[in-house]
Amino acid sequence: MRHALIFAAGLGERMRPLTHHTPKPLLSVRGKPLIVWHLEKLAAMGVHYVVINTSHLADQFPDALGDGSHWGLRIRYAYEGPVPLETGGGMLNALPLLGPEPFIVVSGDIWTDADFNTLPSEPKGLAHLLLVDNPPHHPAGDFALDDRGWLESHGNPQLTYSGIGVFRRELLDDWKSVTVNSEADEAKPPRFKIRPLLDKAIERGKISGQRHAGIWTDVGTPERFASLQND
Repeated sequence: MRHALIFAAGLGERMRPLTHHTPKPLLSVRGKPLIVWHLEKLAAMGVHYVVINTSHLADQFPDALGDGSHWGLRIRYAYEGPVPLETGGGMLNALPLLGPEPFIVVSGDIWTDADFNTLPSEPKGLAHLLLVDNPPHHPAGDFALDDRGWLESHGNPQLTYSGIGVFRRELLDDWKSVTVNSEADEAKPPRFKIRPLLDKAIERGKISGQRHAGIWTDVGTPERFASLQND
C-alpha cells in the first residue's frame, strides 16, 4: 500500500467548545495532534502518499502539517466545501488523488495502539476492516466476524468498526444504486455515507476483517478526550 486517506472533514460539533477554533484531528493528545499519530504510523508502514479530506477550519491543516515531508510523506488535501460530504462522499471525492491500488483509510478523530502493519495490502474482497470491542457509547456494535475472517451484518458477537480499513476503489462503483438519497444525487460533489455500500458488499461476502484487542478510543466528546489525556 502506497496510498492512504485520512478522514478529517468533520465539524466536531460534539467536541465544542474545543473545536470552535481547532479541527478535532489537530487537537493535541499526549504531546502531538491526533492526526500526527496516524501520519507517523503510515510512514512507518511504507505509505508514501496521504490524502487528507478537509472542511471545518480547512486552512489549519496545511499550516500544521505542510506537504508531509517532515514524515517522509507527500500530503495532498481534498477540500469538501463548508459542509462535509460524509464518509462515502468524502471517499468518492478523494479518489482522483488516490492511486489505482488498494488504499488504507483512517479516521482522523480516533486514537489507537493498533499496528497498521497487520493490515493486508490486498484485501480478499472489496475492503478489509479493523474491528474493536464495543465501547460504552456504542454497545450494539456494527458487524460480526465469522471464523473465516469475513464480516456479517448479523451474528454474535457484534464488534465496532474502528474507522481503520483497507479499501478498493471498486467498492464505490455502484454508489448511486445503493445510496437512495436525493440530496446525494443533487449535490456536487455528492454527499452520502459509506455504510450502505459496506452492507451490500457484506451480503455478497466481499468484506473481510480482523479484531484489534488493544487500545482504541473514538475521541468524540470532551469527556472522552480528557479521559484519553489522563489515562
